[in-house]
Amino acid sequence: MDGLLALVLGYALGSVPFGLLLAKAAGLGDIRQIGSGNIGATNVLRTGNKKVAAATLLLDGLKGFVAVVLARHLWGDDLTWASPVAAAALGAVLGHCFPVWLRFRGGKGVATNLGVAFGIGWPLGVAYAVVWLALLAALRISSVAGMSAVVGALVAAWGLGFTHFVPVLAVIAALVIWLHRANIARLRAGTEPRVGSKKAKDA
Repeated sequence: MDGLLALVLGYALGSVPFGLLLAKAAGLGDIRQIGSGNIGATNVLRTGNKKVAAATLLLDGLKGFVAVVLARHLWGDDLTWASPVAAAALGAVLGHCFPVWLRFRGGKGVATNLGVAFGIGWPLGVAYAVVWLALLAALRISSVAGMSAVVGALVAAWGLGFTHFVPVLAVIAALVIWLHRANIARLRAGTEPRVGSKKAKDA
């Protein structure tokens, strides 16, 4: 029951569509009508407003972080793969990717999983951020950086002693990669756009 409650708590927090809300508040319109149509920071960036995109990135990460920390506060540190903390982590990413408020069409979970990683432990969060930012800076391909970061977090969890979170991070990594399936197809075709490209449509 605790795990189910934690999952629902994480989902509720993760489902807040900050990208959509911030873009509308800033007069940028409905971001679901541009680019990839999702509610993440990468799509918000396509409006040309870097401040709103940065705020979206921060808040999307924060909801993952808060979900994990709040679950730890409520249920303690259960060092098992099916702990309430792990359930809250999964719930937060599911909420962001499939928000009930938007007919289950949300973002791709990369920023929210960054917050989850920091909530689990700051070394894991740092590892996630380093992989994400380093590849984004080097390649300027958002999808490659994001998918690499979620896989990097999985590997880092094993190496840094967060082994009880490996199963849930594996599920999250699989979900994020699946949500990037269109990007993977474009990567294979050599047509995946780079960040800042005028022809960027999905990331």
